[in-house]
Formats: sequence, structure tokens, C-alpha cells
Amino acid sequence: MTIRVLVADDQEMVRRGLRRILANQPDIEVVGEAADGVAALEAARVLRPDVALVDIRMPRMDGLEVTRRLAEGIPADGTHPKTRVRVVVVTTFDLDEYVYPALRYGAAGFLLKRSGATLLVEAVRAAMAGDSLISPSITVRLLRHVTGSRPAGNHSTGTRSVGRRSGGRSTGDRPAADRPTAPRALEALTERETEIAGQVGEGKTNADIARELFISAGTVKTHVASIQRKLGVRNRVGIAVHAWEMGYVGRQRPEW
Repeated sequence: MTIRVLVADDQEMVRRGLRRILANQPDIEVVGEAADGVAALEAARVLRPDVALVDIRMPRMDGLEVTRRLAEGIPADGTHPKTRVRVVVVTTFDLDEYVYPALRYGAAGFLLKRSGATLLVEAVRAAMAGDSLISPSITVRLLRHVTGSRPAGNHSTGTRSVGRRSGGRSTGDRPAADRPTAPRALEALTERETEIAGQVGEGKTNADIARELFISAGTVKTHVASIQRKLGVRNRVGIAVHAWEMGYVGRQRPEW
């Protein structure tokens, strides 16, 4: 099935670049563009896209309000039922004042424009699958938030639970049964996979990891896919949560 995408950004050059990246994917079609928030809502009403790529700072209506309205759903009309559009925020700014509201309003992803083509395509597909993808550097900040910034290595044996913010209480204030848990490995990770999982938890991209470990990006991608399979998670966020909870982040790397 083809994923129908709407691109909303006030810069024509950015829209053209995003369209060019997505046009190379056989399962993705850009069905429309918008240069401001109001135009984005109108285009979504007419075109009923599956996914919308939305910038934060746009004229007439900002991307946060567009995200909220699209996630709530486009009202039904005589032709279409009520449609909830999956929103991936694509922006230059990774400020907390943008990240947290966007996710709270229902964004299915939050990417920085410098994230690159691979993550952009992956984010669109993840959103369509009902999953989410967040830029690695933002993932690290969110993980520090939900885990209470526990230092690497300060973990008891076994898997510890991950907390989420709730009414300003810290993770430790929540009953154990109310805390979401990190993914348990369905199959043991190898030493190399543990090392790579730790670097994913640090927010590094495949290219970053490849440079640091002196291996190819393709090899890193293969390891990441294997880690996802063993942990039973869909994306890098799940790997990062596991890495933080198990103390892999910041662990001294072995000599290979």
C-alpha cells in the first residue's frame, strides 16, 4: 500500500527537498504541499493524507496547533469519514517547548531537519505503522527525563522499570505496577550488539556508530535490526530505553 504524504513547511526549498527524498521510495507518494498552517489544514481536509510532515514555525498557524488538529482528526464530510492524520514534526528546532507539546498533542514523530534522508523515510513508515520515531539527540533527552537521569551502571540485576512524567512526580514516586517496563530481551544480545545498543542509547546515528567502531554503516544497520528483533521492539527508541535501563549507556567499550 502506498503511503500518502502531505508536506507543510513555509520554505519552498525545504518542501522541494523533502519531496525529492520521498519520491525515491516506491511505497511513498507526496500528494500535496502547504506553505503555512492554515493551508496545511485545508490541504489535509481535501487530500486526506496518511501522514503529514509539519514544520513548527509557519505563518498564520504554527505547527503545534496544526499537529493538534490533525491528530484529533479531520471532520467527516459527504465523501470521507473522520480522518486522523499521523503527524511527523520536521523542524530545525529541538527546544523542549516544542518537543513536549508536539508529542503531547499526538505527533507520531519528531525529527530535526539535519537528521537525514534515512531517518525521514523511516519516520514516515513508522508513523504509518502506528509507531513513532524521534531524532536520536531528542531521544536521549527524553530518556533522561523518563528515567530520572539515572547514571549508567547504577542498576540492580535484571530489568528495571521506566517511569514517565505524571503530575510532576518523579519515577520513584509511582507504584511499581504503574510504571512501564523496559523491553526484555527475547534472546541474549551479543557483546557487539550490547555495545551498539549503548551507543543508540547515547543518541548516535548509524553513521556515528560506524565511524566510532570502524565498521560500515551497513554492518551497524544489520546489528540494529538484530537488536530490534531480539528485544521485540520496532525502532531505535525501544533499543535506547533498554540500553538505559540495563546500564549499557556510558559503559566502557571492550578492545576488539
